Amino acid sequence: MIRIPFRRNPTGDATKLLGLLEDAKAGDRLARDALLRQFQPFVLRIAKDACGRKIRETDEEFQMALLALNEAIDAYRSDRGSFVAFSETVIKRRLIDYFRVRSKQREIPFAAFDEVDEEGDVYNAIENDTALMQHAVDVETRDRAEEIARYAIELQRFGIDMNELIDICPKHDDARRNAVHAAHMVAKTEALRTLFLASGTLPLKQLEPLVEVSRKTLERQRRYIIAVVVLMLGDYEMLQSFVGEELR
Repeated sequence: MIRIPFRRNPTGDATKLLGLLEDAKAGDRLARDALLRQFQPFVLRIAKDACGRKIRETDEEFQMALLALNEAIDAYRSDRGSFVAFSETVIKRRLIDYFRVRSKQREIPFAAFDEVDEEGDVYNAIENDTALMQHAVDVETRDRAEEIARYAIELQRFGIDMNELIDICPKHDDARRNAVHAAHMVAKTEALRTLFLASGTLPLKQLEPLVEVSRKTLERQRRYIIAVVVLMLGDYEMLQSFVGEELR
């Protein structure tokens, strides 16, 4: 894994940049490290745009993009125009290749749509877009699985097993909406939220006047309401969408 301190100046002076490129290509390790530092914000942006999500330095996509920048340093020639544009092309191509491998796609028979760019390299826009879309699906699936795993662990702190959510979820739409509304009141009301987090139980006495259901109903739905409160208070952006509709 390549780890280089962050630096805000991605390109610097053009003359200095060309000098660093020449030194790096000649084997000057300090010059190469300087280039990688200067272009790190640039690499992060390209990786973010390609993936369609926020990218961190620890992500594999960033590491692949940084390796592609390193490759671009070696391959660049002045007759290829701007180094910035050239390196962006190299980074995007390598990321697409990486996405194809990760998604384990079969070869797509779109050869008739092959195009040749200004540098004489063959590329296929349809295949590239397909690889990008498949990678986005893979990333979303992975992120959702991570959220579910974290949510399951947190529910255990309240004595709730993830597998029993289906059983404790109210079956009627109105009852489910009322339970989600009760959870929302706990999550958004500071006093109730504080009591809940301190005790790990629902503050039923304080909650009852704020909702349209009886204390008996709240007690019957207690475990489901707790599960929804935990969901609302945590960093579960994908899973929260499942209860968001009930609040409209």
